[in-house]
Amino acid sequence: MSYIQGFVIPVPKANKESYIKVAEASGVIFQEYGAVRIVENWSEATPDGKVTDYKKAVQAEADEAVVFSWIEWPDKATCDAAAEKMESDPRWADMGDMPFDGKRLIYAGFETIFSTD
Repeated sequence: MSYIQGFVIPVPKANKESYIKVAEASGVIFQEYGAVRIVENWSEATPDGKVTDYKKAVQAEADEAVVFSWIEWPDKATCDAAAEKMESDPRWADMGDMPFDGKRLIYAGFETIFSTD
């Protein structure tokens, strides 16, 4: 089964096009390092929860959308090897400032335990 890195990111709505450009450039790098699939999703409906929700999780403000994305890797070893290589890849610095507040980005790695694929 594959290994998934999942991300939830608050992005200013005014930065949508900038975010897409960064996502596309990042996707090329991730794929070079072994990613099988990269999926980026811009929030359309993010209901308020009674206890928590996507907006609360990343402290999204009224002028921000929530991006829910994931990277599919063939396995954790490929993901870990890619992370090491990416730390010294100068293309990250060439992208300049990110169009979001990275301090509010949340992410984690997940072992796939079931898939309909």
